[in-house]
Amino acid sequence: MPATWLEDLPEDSPFGPDNLPYGCFTTDDAPTSPRVGIRIGDRVLDAAACARAVGDPHVELLDHPTLNPLLAAGPAAWRAVRAAVTTWVTDPGLRPVVQPCLVPLDRVRLHLPFEVADYVDFYSSEHHATNVGRMFRPDSDPLPANWKHLPIGYHGRAGTVVVSGTPVVRPMGQRRAPGSAGPSYGACLRLDFEAEVGFVVGTPTALGERVPLSALAEHVFGVCLVNDWSARDIQSWEYVPLGPFLGKSFATSVSPWIVPLDALQAARTAPPARDVELLPYLDDSGEQPWGLDLRLTVSLNGHPISRPRFADMYYTPAQQLTHMTVNGARLRTGDLFASGTVSGPDREQRGSMLELSWSGREPLVLPDGTERAFLEDGDELTVTAWAPGPGSSRIGFGEVTGRVLPARD
Repeated sequence: MPATWLEDLPEDSPFGPDNLPYGCFTTDDAPTSPRVGIRIGDRVLDAAACARAVGDPHVELLDHPTLNPLLAAGPAAWRAVRAAVTTWVTDPGLRPVVQPCLVPLDRVRLHLPFEVADYVDFYSSEHHATNVGRMFRPDSDPLPANWKHLPIGYHGRAGTVVVSGTPVVRPMGQRRAPGSAGPSYGACLRLDFEAEVGFVVGTPTALGERVPLSALAEHVFGVCLVNDWSARDIQSWEYVPLGPFLGKSFATSVSPWIVPLDALQAARTAPPARDVELLPYLDDSGEQPWGLDLRLTVSLNGHPISRPRFADMYYTPAQQLTHMTVNGARLRTGDLFASGTVSGPDREQRGSMLELSWSGREPLVLPDGTERAFLEDGDELTVTAWAPGPGSSRIGFGEVTGRVLPARD
């Protein structure tokens, strides 16, 4: 970790100068004026105020209520701003002008850090897809015929992407009970979470342009945590033949901190070995790997219930982005694409209640003796993560948290 003049920053802080994630915040004295912040330890650096104080020209990219202008500026600007911020928090000579721009984390309110343009969710964990297939298609191949040839995904609702801490109201909808001839209408009975990793697009593309595997870093600004809440009973009734719709569109929670892709170079790793040859546009065997060694922890009401590893994901974000644009679909600044549920080979690495309780047949027992097949009203679900940084440092992602509220009749 580069030396910093912040005296109370622990050497093992996951929010040291190797990280410097971006978010947006307000303070009590200006509750309606969100501004860009950069986390360092347990403080938030007011980015635009600091840029003005040191006379940095990048203030024009930072003096906004969201990250979108910075996202749109492209990778050269991202690197220049990151280098400048690193200097601000490590150069002792700048301490007198930078320190007044630091706000304690417990005195800010965090907001959705970017305006979401489009939202795409993938289905890229072989372990998750296999578990789901075994539950619902026990007498056939658990994976669809196309699964090992392309990263399966669907388009979600950008308007229901919310920042961590936003309560999640139990959705209403149609669901059909086992053995029933037809559906009924009511509150979701099988509410679930999905622990995922999200990728935030900065540089847009023109309609008809395709993004090759080698160009992930030219378009993706950074990485966040995602909980793609799921109404399993609503989803199972509606998804044939067109896939997820109301069962997935009521809420998607994201963490308030966007970790720059440049902060994750030490976390890059090869994806799992593949046993089916991919078509050339998805074949990354000759590319630098874009698997990521991210360690997730899922907690329910404060109790850890799962520890998935993103390194187990079959498809990488580079492959997801390439496939997402291979038909010429354009990227827009603020696009969010998520990995799909992150699950591992062991029960304690499953990234959803559907898997942890095996569709309700094996309820999860919490330390206080209570059981869960799916989420109940009042439950609070939190996903945290970290990744290896340079040397022995760690890169923190903060958390994405949501509490379940009862359905509105």
